[in-house]
Amino acid sequence: MRLAATRMFPMLLMLALALLTFWLQRAVLDEDQHPALRRHDPDYIVENFTIVNFSAQGLAESTLAGRRMVHFPDDDSTELLAPRLVQTKPDRPRMTLTSDRGALSQDGEDAFLYDNVLLVRDASPEQPEMRMTSSFLHVVRERSLIRSDREVAMREEGRTLTGRGLEYNSDTRQMYLRERVRGTFEPRKN
Repeated sequence: MRLAATRMFPMLLMLALALLTFWLQRAVLDEDQHPALRRHDPDYIVENFTIVNFSAQGLAESTLAGRRMVHFPDDDSTELLAPRLVQTKPDRPRMTLTSDRGALSQDGEDAFLYDNVLLVRDASPEQPEMRMTSSFLHVVRERSLIRSDREVAMREEGRTLTGRGLEYNSDTRQMYLRERVRGTFEPRKN
């Protein structure tokens, strides 16, 4: 009898460990399957921040500044308060974008600007200053694209354009307005 009990003890211990492992795995999987049970608390908050991205040559290409940045680890989202994005590329006019609030994609390549969005492209020898307003702009930094599915209004010296839906490539300076496009063009004064 004693011999049988000593042989059974390791088997019972292994069975207990297997059941405990199975129970722990189920508990972890249940938490992952119910994201509503997870909390949406920030893991860091940064006040009055500035982030500068540099080119391979060491020149500043873009600067993102704002009053507040809040990051949430549960969905890896980043919210911005009063963001200001400045894009400076060689041989191109500087572009400055501001808004009341914004968000960044997980990799930081996409910026989403909301409420009172203002884009200002500085004047160049070929073009006057341009100002664009909207309630939303999506900036794809890597591809130099600015998009919107909302109303936009652009003003340059002697020109105004309004429409809904926008795609603007700042490298090629091509702009597409999708619908309800209206514009006024006055002749330029020499």
